[in-house]
Formats: sequence, structure tokens, C-alpha cells
Amino acid sequence: MATVAAPGRGMSRERRPAVLSVILPCYNEAPTLAEVLARIRAAPLAGLGKEIVVVDDGSTDGSGELLRGALACCVDQLVIHRRNRGKGAAIRSGVEVATGDLVVVQDGDLEYDPAQYDRLAAPLIDGSADVVYGSRMSSWRPTGVRTAAYRAANAALTRLSNLFSGLTLTDMETCHKMFARRVLESVDIRENRFGFEPEVTAKVARGGWRVREIDIPYAPRSRAEGKKIGWRDGLRAVYCIVRYNVFG
Repeated sequence: MATVAAPGRGMSRERRPAVLSVILPCYNEAPTLAEVLARIRAAPLAGLGKEIVVVDDGSTDGSGELLRGALACCVDQLVIHRRNRGKGAAIRSGVEVATGDLVVVQDGDLEYDPAQYDRLAAPLIDGSADVVYGSRMSSWRPTGVRTAAYRAANAALTRLSNLFSGLTLTDMETCHKMFARRVLESVDIRENRFGFEPEVTAKVARGGWRVREIDIPYAPRSRAEGKKIGWRDGLRAVYCIVRYNVFG
């Protein structure tokens, strides 16, 4: 499935990207951190190097100690936030130190599979897109009332975002977003928490960058398993959709 904004700017065919920077915002992900880093390291990327940038966002469960100790060999760059500032703030910090030609966001749990990086990168490498979203909608099977409500809320927010942005996305809130570096350099991200998702979507659309969407597998986790987004973040998302699409 493809989603295209206004005419955009493709990646130059004269210089293929060489490195993918994986930005991993981490807040209290100790139980899954070693596994997700191993999966990132093992993820196939034909013709691309890989840089892992982890931002420890004020973790209190020992994640920071793991990243500075046993898992230090698995991380190329580690940024420390002394207090929890939120996902958007962590991504901003990661982008500041990342050196790759492409940048992808990866959660610290096991909901999203790093093995999808090569599929997400393909449209950026061949020059047919500037941004690629990994859509969970075809594989997302709710396992209870809460996950069904979360999926429905996600669909509603995506439709509202599309109404304002002119895109035809199926999953605006997905974590798996991959960008050509110049795209992120062109937008000023202000949101500190999960408002990053609607904000960056609005600014990508306003910038005329070409957006492609690719189906990805998804393994949702529950609040008991550590999921952090809540209903207040949904209300903030509505605000961000209107704020950043209308006023920039």
C-alpha cells in the first residue's frame, strides 16, 4: 500500500545511503532490552551499515545500569536523560547524535520486529519515498477489550490526522517510522511525549515529503506488560493533529 503526499523530493540516485541509525527511546524496559538489542543487531540490512543509538529516558528499573554495563557492547551511542522526559524528547536527543543517512525509531519492547528494517528501507534506498511508515493494521489482532479499544482509538486518530494532513495512512501512531535523515533535519519536533507521532506526521505532510506505508507484523503488549500510552495521550494527540496541521 502506498501513501503519497504532495510532490516530494526523492533520494539522490548518485549517492545511496550507507548507514541506518536505529534510535531506541528506553524507559524502564529492563526485561526486554537485551532481546530487542540482539534482534536489532541481527536484523538483515543488505548494503547498509547499522548504528544503534539508545536514549535512557530516566529509567528507574535498572535499564540504565544494563546499558552502561552488560549491554554496553550492544550499543554504539548511549544518551542519558537524568529524569524521564518522554518519547519525543528521547527521539530528539537521539537524532542529535545519530550519524546515519536513514533513521528509524524502535521501541524497547518486543511489539515491533527489527527484522522489518530492510523492507522499510527499500523505498528510501530506491528513491520512491522520503518517509516509510510500518502499518500494524493488517496484523493487529486484539486479544481483549483494552487492546480492541486501543486499536479503535488508533484508527480514529489516524482518520482525523488524514483529514487534516491530506495523507491516506492506515496507522499514523505506529512506532516504526523510517526517515531519510534530511527529512528529520527539516522539521522542528517540539512534543516531549507520544505527541511526537501526530506532530511529525503533520510536519512531514506540510513539507511535501513523500510517504509510503508498508504492512508489518505487530505483537501488542498490555498495560500489565509495561505499555505506557494512556487516554490522556489520546487527547493530546487530537490537540497535536489540529495544532501542527493548521498552525505548523
